[in-house]
Amino acid sequence: MAIVAPTLRWVGGQAVQADLLLRHWHGDPDVEARFFPVDPHFPHWLSWTERIPILRTLVRQPLYIASLCKGLKAVDIAHIFSASYWSFLLAPAPAWAVARLHGKKTLLNYHSGEGPDHLRKSRTARMVLSRTDTLVVPSGYLADVFEQFGLQTRVVPNIIDLSQFTYRERRPLHPHLLCTRGFHPYYAVDVVVRAFAEVQRAYPDARLDLVGKGPCEEQIRALVQELRIPNVDFMGVASRHSIGEYYDRADIFINASYLDNMPVSIIEAFACGLPVITTSPPSMRFLVDHERTGLLSGPGDARALAA
Repeated sequence: MAIVAPTLRWVGGQAVQADLLLRHWHGDPDVEARFFPVDPHFPHWLSWTERIPILRTLVRQPLYIASLCKGLKAVDIAHIFSASYWSFLLAPAPAWAVARLHGKKTLLNYHSGEGPDHLRKSRTARMVLSRTDTLVVPSGYLADVFEQFGLQTRVVPNIIDLSQFTYRERRPLHPHLLCTRGFHPYYAVDVVVRAFAEVQRAYPDARLDLVGKGPCEEQIRALVQELRIPNVDFMGVASRHSIGEYYDRADIFINASYLDNMPVSIIEAFACGLPVITTSPPSMRFLVDHERTGLLSGPGDARALAA
């Protein structure tokens, strides 16, 4: 079996799920899983191009497709992880096409909360998905979305490695908040910061740990300075070996995404016993039951999130 997915270079949901599958299948006498990264490392003499956004894509794409053409000949099934929009065209679509060219079975594992808009706008995506042998999604939310387009799926929820996390109840509960979402517009970490400013007015000793990085980091740092909020720590990206330490130190998990699917970060918070406070994009109600397994508030409303 081929696992086609991003590497752990940018610890994201697809990369983490693919890594878990590869590790659990390692040594299994019934399954030989081979990894085909959608973001292969460049030869040393081309490494300088990785710093230039458009150029690195132009260089990476032929390297990626060449690895698929060479490697997929030797497998029976191509298990392809997928996001949406341009990422869909650059990563899963070529893997699907090469697998079909070699007469291989295809399984497409779709992980994007942008599914409704992507499927509505992209005829190419609908064509590829309708000609895939098996479609897997991690949530009932996406299963419902795909069904609206006549696409049948199997729901296989996201998993975590429980050996990396320690469960404990927070008694007493301290105002030490944690957010492990990437600094991307749809995760709205700026709303987390604004909500924390409200929390700190009531609890001056409150702390917020932000674990992650992304294109919005400079704006988020500027917002923290603009609002003059103390006790906000930017922790950078955590490896899969160290992420559990951040959850263990915190007392409350906070999330403000306005677009989501089945966030692994919230599953990790559950595994560690952290109370979860989150906004409620359409997918979140499939994961968090308001006032039973967490607290939900409307996306974009920092005061409601803080309350």
